[in-house]
Amino acid sequence: MNALWSEARVKVSHRLAMHVQVERFRLHNATPMVTFSFDDLPKSAATLGADILESYGARGTFYVSGGLVGIDAPDWATGSADDVVSLYRRGHEIGCHTFSHRRACDLDETSLAGEIARNRTYFHSLDPTMTVDSFAYPFGYGSYARKYQLKSEFRTCRSIVPGVNSGEVDLQFLRAMPLIDRQTSHERIEQAFDEAASTNGWLIFYSHDVDEAPSLYGCSPDLMTYALEAAARRNIPALTMAEAFRCARA
Repeated sequence: MNALWSEARVKVSHRLAMHVQVERFRLHNATPMVTFSFDDLPKSAATLGADILESYGARGTFYVSGGLVGIDAPDWATGSADDVVSLYRRGHEIGCHTFSHRRACDLDETSLAGEIARNRTYFHSLDPTMTVDSFAYPFGYGSYARKYQLKSEFRTCRSIVPGVNSGEVDLQFLRAMPLIDRQTSHERIEQAFDEAASTNGWLIFYSHDVDEAPSLYGCSPDLMTYALEAAARRNIPALTMAEAFRCARA
């Protein structure tokens, strides 16, 4: 019964996070934008995924939980500390995913602050110049109670609730589209880009591994390439979360 009540509270908090904004922010980007983001640092995303982005002159945002670096997951081999440093020095953005990959909705203010501080300390131990301005909710679960706290720590927080961000947005709960073979078709990618173009919006993709036989949460190189080609056909720049935020403030 306690477990059921706890999960019910989580769902209520998540829905409040979806619909109640900390503050409204109007995007002022001059053109539509797209961001490619990857969660949990699968080795294939840090290597093949980054290589594909760079072949289009683009960089991505990689949300990393420092406590899981180098520890293989059931669905993929995980990248190493050297991969984190390599991504950063190649111009990709490293984002925060809590240190131990715990859901924000399961953490009180002190616990979340500790998770963020541990992740930042870990990143700084790899490269003291590494800044962390972007956050993604582990497992996609938002938290209304923690949104105010996250606002003081990060410029943006990414969810996995589908949609294109345009007009007035919630920076602490940005919408994103799955770039996942089992969830996304070429047609849906085209529709998302059409919406971004028609609304001058910010389209954010999220994925995990990049593999010819991806996990349930990952994408194939072909799907990723298709999305990059769709952006190129429309002259929509592919930017990191931090770069897109700077454009949105212009």
